[in-house]
Amino acid sequence: MNSNDQADRRPSRRALLRGSAAASAALALPGVTGLAPAQALSGRPAAKWGVQVGDVRAGSGLVWVRSDRAARMIVETSATESFKNARRWHGPIVGPDTDFTGRTQLRGLPPGEQIHYRVTLADPDDPRRKGEPVTGTFRTAPASRRKDIRFTWSADLAGQGWGINPDRGGYTIFEEMRGLDPDFFLCSGDNIYADNPILPSVTLPDGSTWRNVTTDEKAQVAQTLDQFRGNFRYNLLDDNLRRFNAQIPWINQWDDHEVRNNWFPGQIIEDARYTEKNADVLAARAKRAFAEYFPVSSLHPDASGQVQRVIRRGPLLDVFVLDMRTYRNQNSANNQPDDPTGILGTEQLAWLKRELSRSKAVWKVIASDMPLGLVVPDSTTRFEAIAQGESGMPLGRELQIADLLRHIKHERITGTVWFTADVHYTSAQYYDPSKAAFTDFEPFWEFVSGPLNAGGFPALKLDGTFGATQPFVKAPTSANVPPSAGGQYYGQVDIDGGSGEMTVRLREEGGAVLFTKVLQPGRVGQ
Repeated sequence: MNSNDQADRRPSRRALLRGSAAASAALALPGVTGLAPAQALSGRPAAKWGVQVGDVRAGSGLVWVRSDRAARMIVETSATESFKNARRWHGPIVGPDTDFTGRTQLRGLPPGEQIHYRVTLADPDDPRRKGEPVTGTFRTAPASRRKDIRFTWSADLAGQGWGINPDRGGYTIFEEMRGLDPDFFLCSGDNIYADNPILPSVTLPDGSTWRNVTTDEKAQVAQTLDQFRGNFRYNLLDDNLRRFNAQIPWINQWDDHEVRNNWFPGQIIEDARYTEKNADVLAARAKRAFAEYFPVSSLHPDASGQVQRVIRRGPLLDVFVLDMRTYRNQNSANNQPDDPTGILGTEQLAWLKRELSRSKAVWKVIASDMPLGLVVPDSTTRFEAIAQGESGMPLGRELQIADLLRHIKHERITGTVWFTADVHYTSAQYYDPSKAAFTDFEPFWEFVSGPLNAGGFPALKLDGTFGATQPFVKAPTSANVPPSAGGQYYGQVDIDGGSGEMTVRLREEGGAVLFTKVLQPGRVGQ
């Protein structure tokens, strides 16, 4: 980290605190009672769920807000928190068709600068009736290679019935990450657990009680559009998360629990809790709610668009966000000798190869919602991810990954590093062709993190097809270990603007750095 750039990482937080306090002050009514905005008391529109920004690039970003009633979204941006010489952006009128959420695209922003913004909600029939502005800030991606980059990543929020626990202060891991002041946060999926109801209390193994904040929508599995929306809204009850959102941009991808555990297209659900048995119907509703509640630049609130995209963060970094849910084939023994669909689908694989070849960035982060070489089971005979544990030549979904790794080698693509989550522990995998059954690739690293606030699970078996070794792993020895017992993880990545080195740190909630790896730029594979 360059010392003069370090000073740039310390923006004033007075505006952030004011914005967070405003969002927090009136939170209880919509969050805990479950009242819809249409039932709110008369008055001025209010942004009680805070603000957030997503998919920030060198000159753009997407601002999100939710109103407590129909309102016009107005965004102002400025170089200072005084909002002198502010630019104004007229956003949409938000209403019931998007669950009163709205997004405004900001363009023409200066690269590599701290941007202050505030969102005001105005009565669409009387623009003079405005709510209290809610403020936030973010940094645009730099145009210069000399600027350092920092980001954090993790996944898996409010899983296995472990929700917002007021006795623990809620989702405190977000306050810890906010203190690192990253340029952005990469969430590798499972932003919600639509299939995991949250009860008022859970009895812990030692006899003590875990208490949860609860809502009507989180009392059952999500099937209707309103229930999926309520799952996303639930997380915004947490003060830590709203403060984090007001300062740190997100890059979101999805995995299975945005819909239900281990879902795939065409699946017919056998779970007795579900009256809607078609996973595709549930997925369409979940994707719409996902698009409404996150500022994802390629998606729209009607769920049109794609989750997969490239976020260009300047000369040092491109982030390739994958979608390993929408295009996959059904979970199976995963040992078929020919598998063109795989886990990415043919079109997404072609897109990824093309975009990697075009990228001029020093580092090409592949944001994968599932790990490559960990054997993730769906049952005793079916597999959920890519590996199936046979450790021989590629079969099933491994064939697509082999094709991609071969492409990276033969196209001489440098600086590819994989970041993933899903398994509820943290680890580092090194893929070495000299130890692999399939050898036509260059060595590379994969780093795993999570969960943020969910149960911890034991480490999974490594598959040898791509020569995976595991220099580091930390995982519990029993299943569904509560967050109060530790085992909540996130990763920190720093790219030095001078040397181009990437330093990856695997961290545990509480501040401990568990593992550090420094990667050198300019190498094929990595």
